[in-house]
Amino acid sequence: MADQRVLITGSAGVVGTLMRPRLRREGRVLRLLDLAPQPAAEPGEAVEVRTGSVTDAEAMASACEGVDAVIHLGGHSRENSWEATLDVNIDGTHTVLEAARAAGVSRVILASSNHSVGFRRTDEGGATGLPADSPPRPDTYYGVSKAAIEALGSLYHSRFGMDVIVIRIGSCFETPLPLGPRGLTTWLSPDDGARLFEACLAAPSPGYRLIWGVSDNTRRIYSLTEAEALGYKSLDNAETYAEQLADRPAPTGIAAEYVGGPFCTAPLGEFNPL
Repeated sequence: MADQRVLITGSAGVVGTLMRPRLRREGRVLRLLDLAPQPAAEPGEAVEVRTGSVTDAEAMASACEGVDAVIHLGGHSRENSWEATLDVNIDGTHTVLEAARAAGVSRVILASSNHSVGFRRTDEGGATGLPADSPPRPDTYYGVSKAAIEALGSLYHSRFGMDVIVIRIGSCFETPLPLGPRGLTTWLSPDDGARLFEACLAAPSPGYRLIWGVSDNTRRIYSLTEAEALGYKSLDNAETYAEQLADRPAPTGIAAEYVGGPFCTAPLGEFNPL
């Protein structure tokens, strides 16, 4: 049987770098696309390193040739100018989806964000957590771009029958420590991230789905019901790191009241490292 070939865009970014070793497995080839430099394949590592932009239609058409699934992580991962956000995140995602459609790729996994619903209150979901398909209420231009990505995924499923799973990722780092106490709510551990992507790749005929990408954190405010329906099982919990954050001030005011946290008050259109 032929190997499964999975294209990962934005593979040199934070999430892509964390997923590269975790999504390797026998019978699978990872095709890694990014503009940034990437390590060459190690001996015995089934990867194909490509240099290219998600905004380049020719590069994307070539990258999608012979691919079974696309994991689209490419794009600006923080607030940026409207022009840059529109070009890379929105137009770039359209370019990716169109290339996948033309190449006959049947499954695309799109990385969205909690910032697509950043102005939803943290207590909206009650005991079970905020539903994964809660309508968008973006907190930034970045959040708007993620809401647009979700809509594009829905369109390409409805028009062309592609299986499209959109993951509203909380925050995916080695640990939740970079985000301080907020990370105890939003963290998706790298290992859970790999479990989630594996579930998205394996789920039979998912159609169009919106799911949350978080670990089963004690302080979680997001529903895992939708992700678990695809076969995801979280084994990690950010609370393991709570003691290390005990001396860090907890969010207050708007940052505590809304899902987007400090993004809800950050200047629009200005790059920030929040």
